[in-house]
Parts: sequence; structure tokens; C-alpha cells
Amino acid sequence: MSNFPYLSVLTLFPLVGALVLMVLPKGNDKLVKIVALVWSLLSLVLTGFAAVAFVPSGPRFQLVESYPWIPAFGVHFGFGVDGIALVMLGLVGVLTPVVVLASWHDAEKYAGAPGVTGKRSTKAFFALMLALQTCMVGVFVATDVFFFYVFFEVMLVPMYFLISSYGGPRRQYAAVKFFLYSLLGGLLMLAAVIGLYVVSINHVTHIGTFDFTALTKLMIDPGMQKALFLGFFVAFAIKAPLFPFHTWLPDAGGQAPAGVAVLLVGVLDKVGTFGFLRYCIPLFPDASKFFAPYVFALALIGIFYGAFLAIGQSDLKRLVSYTSVAHFGFIALGCFAFTSQAGVGAVLYMVNHGLSTGALFLVVGFLAARRQSVSVADFGGTHKLVPLISGAFFIAGLSALALPGTNSFVSEFLVLIGTFTVNSAVAVIATLGMIMAALYVLWMYQRTMQGPLKAGQQPMVDMSTREKWVIAPLLVLIIFTGVYPKPITDVITPAIHYTMQDVGKSDPMPSALGGGK
Repeated sequence: MSNFPYLSVLTLFPLVGALVLMVLPKGNDKLVKIVALVWSLLSLVLTGFAAVAFVPSGPRFQLVESYPWIPAFGVHFGFGVDGIALVMLGLVGVLTPVVVLASWHDAEKYAGAPGVTGKRSTKAFFALMLALQTCMVGVFVATDVFFFYVFFEVMLVPMYFLISSYGGPRRQYAAVKFFLYSLLGGLLMLAAVIGLYVVSINHVTHIGTFDFTALTKLMIDPGMQKALFLGFFVAFAIKAPLFPFHTWLPDAGGQAPAGVAVLLVGVLDKVGTFGFLRYCIPLFPDASKFFAPYVFALALIGIFYGAFLAIGQSDLKRLVSYTSVAHFGFIALGCFAFTSQAGVGAVLYMVNHGLSTGALFLVVGFLAARRQSVSVADFGGTHKLVPLISGAFFIAGLSALALPGTNSFVSEFLVLIGTFTVNSAVAVIATLGMIMAALYVLWMYQRTMQGPLKAGQQPMVDMSTREKWVIAPLLVLIIFTGVYPKPITDVITPAIHYTMQDVGKSDPMPSALGGGK
């Protein structure tokens, strides 16, 4: 089965599912939901087969496919995965069926925002979700830069409609803001992609290339490198989002249905940090080293800025969104520290953040569906009414604050220790951000779950069977990867070593062993 076209099939399979949903008979919403769930589970199975076929100790890119697209410009449908892309495919594979099941009633009535009523198309909702999955898979498996850019831009469309059609009261504003920010970044990247193609033009054949491997071998002038780097970096920083390009996230995350917010913050945002490692650093190594101190500064600001704003939020969904701004600061540190520990930690953090933040958004969605509100002021002592939901909220919160034994601790530890070896001051300052995380997470939990019941609170039904199936996989993975992350780090590490070779970096030796003064 090594010759099976895993990646092209995995990319197109959800899109076929979306088309199947659209031709199903009208009026049978239950059938639509079941087909969408089964289709997403089959995608997860296919992802598992691809993971089994991948050999961590093998070549950098595996399961490679290439089909001509626009020969006159050297454009191909290029597919391939390294360890970084593979773990992101795993994240997409896990979260999509979870989100489909969590969003069982979202198309009918979004209960997370007062004043939003009315029946909406269930077929369109789940078809958009599967189409979005195709785009998410595509950005991670593309090995042709132009092919990647197409997915990078097209993924805005299904997310725009999911927010604008099925979101909260300010959904139109949030969707337009998300779209415009991302489109601006995409236009900057397009200019850089064109510039990269021009630089790659062969003076004999007069044809350039968009192939990633060929582009990494180019000798680009340092000044041109910096300009091209900025075009890619700003686009990825907006997508991540990294401070100060983050302002669209709280609005989009706050207005999106809970399940859609999971994909937005859990996966789509990772395209930005994935782009740092896949494109910015390997293609523009000298520029990456030049701009690394500036990225460190933005990351540190983001860690504390996101934490302070999270502390001050009265809206649970906006609060969770702002925590992501802080977390992405840690991921950016790991990407630009240029050490294997920090790099592996950054990629592991990308996966773990998707799990922990996804769990938080889902639990907030459970609470919103019961209270018809996401305001912190409308909760208090809620653990007495819904102990199972409260317990899931607590575990997800502990993961978000990186408690030892949970998944995020391993990620932050690797990022900080890897950063410390190259810049101890930055690492020490970033460590203080962990204290801020404990503050905003525990305070959020205390205000909503602990203390006496709010006056006038009505009884609430605890977690349903469907909701248990939704949250259980994420909680299990949070604990499992916190205790035993080795299966994931073993896949990531070789890919990070290739990235470090691209940038000409190696892990610094400890002074006691390396003869330092």
C-alpha cells in the first residue's frame, strides 16, 4: 500500500463528502448529520493509515505525489508530508468528527448568543465543515508553494460562511473582520510568492519553480530574502495570530458557534505557526535569523498582553480566545529559537493547544446551550448543578495553564528550555507568563463553577451521552500526551532537525561540556 495516493485522497475525500451532503434529500437533517459524522470518521481512519505508512526515520517528505497543473509556470499539484505536517493532519482528523458531533444542533439554532434564532440549512452547515476540512488538509500536505497558497486563501471561504451564517449577534462584523485581515495577509504572501518565483527563474529554460525542495536550494540575496520573508511572515502572523496582528481573533472566536471556534482556534490558527516552520525559516534562513530578535519581542508582548486581556474578560468565549494569543507567543518563541528542543516543543504545543483550547470551547458551548449566555456574570456555583461539565472544564483549564501531567506542560517546558540555551533572559521572562496563565484560568473557573449558586439560577441538565462522546477523546488525549508524549515527539524530531539544517543551526552545547567560559 506504499504506492497508494494517501494524501490526494485524504485531501479530496472531505470535499466529496460535502458534495454528497448537498445532494441528499431535503428535510432529512438527521441523515445529513449521520453522513457527515461517518464521513469525518472515515477521514480519521484514512489519516491513521497514512500515519502507519509514514516512517519517522525515513526521507524528509514521504507519501509524495506530484501531478502537473500549469507547466508553463512550473506549478504542480504537489503532495508530501514531514513529521510536522503529519501530526497536524492527526489533529485535523481527531477534531473534525468531534466538532461534527458537538455541532449536532448548531445549524438549527445557535444557542450560544441571545437574540439569534431561526432555522438554517443543516446541509450547508455540515457541507461547509467538510469543505473546510479539505482546505485544512491541503495546506499541510502541499509541497508546491503556489498550491499551498491556493489552499491558504480558499480556506477563508467556508470559515467566513460558517461564522457569518451560523454565529452570534455580531457574526457579520466578526466574519468580515476575519476575512479582511486574512485576505490582506494573503495578498502580501501572493506578492512574496511571485517574487520567489521570479528569483527562481532558470536563465536557460526561462521557467521558475514553486517546488519547496528546489526553492530551499536557491541562493537569494540577503536584502531580497528580508523582503520575501516579511511577505510570508506577516501573512502567517495574521493567521496565527501573533501580536499585534491578533485583533480579529476575539471577535471571530467569540461569535462563531462553539464547534466552529474549535476548528478556527484549534487548527486554522496553526497554519500560521506551521508556515513559520515550513516556509519562513527554510526558504529564508538568513532573514529568519535577522528577524528572530524582533519575533522574540512580539512573542513576549503577546504572552503578557493576551494574559492581561483574558483576565479582564466577562465573556467566556472571548476569554478563551485571548488565552490563545498568549499561547501563540510561546509557539513563536519555539519556532525562532532555532534549537531542536524549542522546535519540537513548538510543534507539540500546536497539537496540544488544539486539544486543550478545543476542549475549553466545547465546554463553554455546553454551558452556553444551557444558560443561553456566555457571560461570566450569569454563572456561579455551577459545579453543584453540572458536576460532569464542571470536571471537564477543570481538566481542560489545567491543560491550558500547563499543569505538570497535562499535555501543555511538556510543550511549554521544551519551548522554554530550548529558548533558555540561546537567550536566557527571554526564557525567564516568558516563564512568568505561566503564572499569568494560572491566574486567568483559575479565576475563570472560580467565578463560573465555584462559590454559592447565583440567585435565581435554574436547574441544568448535566452532560448528555452525546456530549460525553464529544469531550471524552480530548480529555483522554490531554492526559495521555501529558504523561507519554514520546510517540508524537518521535515523529516531530526528524522534521525539526531538517529545518535546523536549512537555517544552518545546531543545538548549543552546555558550557560545562562545550568548554564555555
